[in-house]
Amino acid sequence: MIQNVLEVKNLTKKFKDFVAVDNISFELKTGEILGLLGPNGAGKTTTIEMLLDVMGPTSGSISYFGKSLFSHKSEILKQVNFSSAYIDLPWLLTVDEVLSFFGNLYEVENKKKRIDKLLNEFKIAHLRKKTISSLSAGEKARLFLTKAFINYPRIILLDEPTASLDPDIAIKIHEFLIKEREEYNVSMLFTSHNMQEVEKICDNVIFLNNGKIIARDKPENLSKEIPESEIEFVFKDPALAETFFRKAHIKYQQSKNTIKINIDTKNISKILTQIANESLVYNDITINKPNLEDYFLKMSGGNRK
Repeated sequence: MIQNVLEVKNLTKKFKDFVAVDNISFELKTGEILGLLGPNGAGKTTTIEMLLDVMGPTSGSISYFGKSLFSHKSEILKQVNFSSAYIDLPWLLTVDEVLSFFGNLYEVENKKKRIDKLLNEFKIAHLRKKTISSLSAGEKARLFLTKAFINYPRIILLDEPTASLDPDIAIKIHEFLIKEREEYNVSMLFTSHNMQEVEKICDNVIFLNNGKIIARDKPENLSKEIPESEIEFVFKDPALAETFFRKAHIKYQQSKNTIKINIDTKNISKILTQIANESLVYNDITINKPNLEDYFLKMSGGNRK
């Protein structure tokens, strides 16, 4: 049986005027990458702050490795780390000075070797003598990740870690996270507004809205909760296609030779067969099945693009 390295039970945080986190419970397994999703204001950051004991909960419990965070804080936090695109470090210190400080704080063995490896992994070794104030947002994001992995954490909390990164660097970060999980069996709690990123690296996701957990499942299973797919055709004779869709009582959108329809995903093969039987010829077809972004938009009150 896979051990839970983090267990959250009935966690609640109330402020004067509202409830930011409302009686949530979840667990993180050894080696699992768990996505924590939700719109702005859903309670994600408040949850992470409570998991780091930066903010105390109104009620509920947090246990790491079978021990209460509140009674074993020092022991636990030596094995946990954190990265966010929205924090900062002392501006006047250099990259080397910051990493040396955290290496000492976590009592990292072979500190220099670990720092050298991580700086090379994140492609920022050339910045060692630069001050924090001189770094770009993307360079800081990579430095935060370097800091977060310095102590070989058993659990790492990642709050929008690639938000400021170019796509090519973000891909490298994804590869690094997967490699760290495989090599050290590290567990990760991962927040992001990039649903493609979440689908790529997360084993399971939790969806928060208004402080409550409203769903937990694998990303692909949540996508299936959106029943409709979009099909885009480029017809040789769009007038004939229009006639067919009108007779079939199927709503459509047309732009020149292109016609788009929304249809229940399970009926895709049926409609394609009907089109073939009518001898309607299309030069191109694109089938956009629901994905995690569609689910996110639906649960957040948005619309599919």
